[in-house]
Amino acid sequence: MNAPSDPAALADPLIVAGRAYRSRLLVGTGKYRDFDETRAAIIASGAEIVTVAIRRTNIGQDANTPSLLDALPPSEFTYLPNSAGCYSADDAVRTLKLARELLDGHALVKLEVLGDSNTLFPNVRETMKAAERLVADGFQVMVYTSDDPIIARELEQIGCVAIMPLASLIGSGMGILNSWNLRLIIDQARVPVLVDAGVGTASDAAIAMELGCAGVLMNTAIALAREPVRMARAMRLAIDAGREAFLAGRMPRKLYAASPSSPTSGLIT
Repeated sequence: MNAPSDPAALADPLIVAGRAYRSRLLVGTGKYRDFDETRAAIIASGAEIVTVAIRRTNIGQDANTPSLLDALPPSEFTYLPNSAGCYSADDAVRTLKLARELLDGHALVKLEVLGDSNTLFPNVRETMKAAERLVADGFQVMVYTSDDPIIARELEQIGCVAIMPLASLIGSGMGILNSWNLRLIIDQARVPVLVDAGVGTASDAAIAMELGCAGVLMNTAIALAREPVRMARAMRLAIDAGREAFLAGRMPRKLYAASPSSPTSGLIT
């Protein structure tokens, strides 16, 4: 299911680092009961890009345990290795270089440098340091960051191929708590902006897309649902519906209607 390289081959594709993807939903691979459930949920989601935490998931580091590569072959999915669990630029860079070796030179990565073990809020100083080093080393960096529009702009200037601000804290399921900040980031960006973290249910994903996000990355909202595969399908539909609503353009909000919704001429009397 690897994406076609020609964006013209698809209608309204998600473009990341010059590649086109049909799905605007990116899905994590952690927290599922087993690899069978992981595969079933990701197939149901329609996702083409899957994230993998290099420090927590076996993709060849341990030859004696099952590998995610068997459940989700790279021939079917675009892998997005991430630096989840890293708290410094050095650790993040080291982790993503390991991912590149394990995945035969794979350059597309998700950079994540945390600043607090309780909230998992990003450390933007260390994130920027790591981004500079990774971009200079030829990585295509999709970066998890705060909802600060200035930091987002600086990360884009460094050369990150996608900006991924949180909507609320990782794993919280609190939904979109910062819609104004997200709009500021979206309006100034020239690379894709994807919500990363905080989505709890399908309506949250739809709202993110209606705001103009290019896509949404999620894991916990699907993996910890009572029925992960069913939730994955719901998220797929929500992403599509939110994107269609954004492209359609919603009606203006009004305190009250200036005119009736039904015509007043030609009434039957």
